[in-house]
Amino acid sequence: MQLIVLVLIGLLVWWIMGNTLANMRARGAHAGFDFLLDPAGFEISEGLFGYESGQPFWRAFVVGLGNTLRVALASIVVCTVLGTLLGVGRLSRNFLVRSICTGYVELVRNVPVLLQLLMWYFVLSDMLPTSDEALSPLPGIFLSKSGLAFPVPESSLAWLYVAIGLVLGILASVLYLRHAGRTLYATGRQLPRVWPVVVMLVVGVLLACAFGALIGHVPLTFDIPEKSEINISGGAAVTPEFLAVFLGLSTYTAAFVAEVVRAGVQSVQHGQLEAARSLGLGRVQQLRLVILPQAMRVILPSLTNQYLNLTKNSSLAVAVGYPDLVSIANTSLNQTGRAFECVAIIMAVYISLSLLTALFMNRFNRRAVLRGRR
Repeated sequence: MQLIVLVLIGLLVWWIMGNTLANMRARGAHAGFDFLLDPAGFEISEGLFGYESGQPFWRAFVVGLGNTLRVALASIVVCTVLGTLLGVGRLSRNFLVRSICTGYVELVRNVPVLLQLLMWYFVLSDMLPTSDEALSPLPGIFLSKSGLAFPVPESSLAWLYVAIGLVLGILASVLYLRHAGRTLYATGRQLPRVWPVVVMLVVGVLLACAFGALIGHVPLTFDIPEKSEINISGGAAVTPEFLAVFLGLSTYTAAFVAEVVRAGVQSVQHGQLEAARSLGLGRVQQLRLVILPQAMRVILPSLTNQYLNLTKNSSLAVAVGYPDLVSIANTSLNQTGRAFECVAIIMAVYISLSLLTALFMNRFNRRAVLRGRR
């Protein structure tokens, strides 16, 4: 029955779109998605993929989608880490830590995200120094009104070996963590978890890059930015627009993630904490081994909603000039007049991203659910 309902809904949507396009053609309005094959005729300031103004509109939409995914995925990672720290900090016994975390959450989550994006853009574009006086928090890294410049490998093929090294490091880390878990349950001896994982990731990347260098594919050299009297040359850079959207979405969503984490931790029965104390576990061990694993069943459903909200809020990037999918669609709409088609593309992409996010998180949630005895 569910399959029949889905088919009927699909046919209804197809009929509505076809009827709408037919009515538009009858009234002399251009309709259809054939414009996607025409030359776009406009430039895009930044993107993961190479793009020129003479390329077709579909290529421009792909670049916009890449920019949306880039800022959304980076923001999800940062807001998860920051929100978890804030949520745990709100439950701290230390008055100063608890007050700072509470003040952050109450302030940030009650200010509209659009205003925060504009605030970050103002700070990055107006308050930072110019390129010739750029800040350098670390060697080879420069922060200015032009954005953030940082070193990158000179060979683009090096990124492939870096990815291979990360995959190998992740696989080794998973095997080690499983071994540590079995050792803990079998003997009660706890093996270190954080620094071995970090070492495995770093070693995996270094070994992959060294192998690439030995076979002559990847030179182990970096293109390091250099500051001159006019600008910053070399390396790679991200624009102030990207940084504004990234910082705004990360810090805003982290406040909501903090409340989700706090609620999940407080949902764990107090007897579980007393049992952990009776086993002689420290506070960090209690949190990592007892509280958070049980709190995840409460945290994950609400965390999924926050990830979905963050992805949809990325559409506000158009307010600061970041060339995301919505910005590209607006420019294409003005160029072609195909309002219905451009809006339909935006809707289809965001629906697809939301469904994929929900699917991934739901699969992860099913693994964290506490299963009773049958």
